[in-house]
Amino acid sequence: MLATRTILQTVAQNPSARSIAFKNMSAAPMGVRHFNASRASSAQSPDAESELLRQQRKLRPVSPHLTIYQPQMTWYLSGLHRITGSAIGGAFYLGAMGYLAAPALGLTVDTASIVSAVAAAPVAAKVIAKTTLAFPFVFHCLNGVRHLVWDATKMVNIKDVYKTGYAVLGGTVVGTLYLASL
Repeated sequence: MLATRTILQTVAQNPSARSIAFKNMSAAPMGVRHFNASRASSAQSPDAESELLRQQRKLRPVSPHLTIYQPQMTWYLSGLHRITGSAIGGAFYLGAMGYLAAPALGLTVDTASIVSAVAAAPVAAKVIAKTTLAFPFVFHCLNGVRHLVWDATKMVNIKDVYKTGYAVLGGTVVGTLYLASL
């Protein structure tokens, strides 16, 4: 990049180099952009320049963030969709890694050991565990279907967006309770 800049500087500032560089071109003369490709002047050191940049960055406005928006259902459901997707994916990978690492750690992980561990757990722990696993799964699935409907350009006006949002929330409650009761 420095070599290109040096060549451009030479061509831009030296008329004879310009005629040599463009002698084979039969078109009308081109305008050459003039730019300052020199390093910082000796009066301003690189450290002073970096300090100046740091001071300017402190005064720059921060990009708009969530605090400037009025919370809406679409806002919450979008964030919850991302969180549940990450949670489901993370739980899957952790479970798979645990399953693969179990023999190396001297643990037995097979269907019989999992069934006996769950059977020995108290009922309240089972219900809490099933609810904790069911909620992100049901919500993410239903909201994913909602997004597929939007991808088909259906129900994309604001009234239908809110209708489908409430339907996803209601379906999530019903589905979570159903799966937790099994």
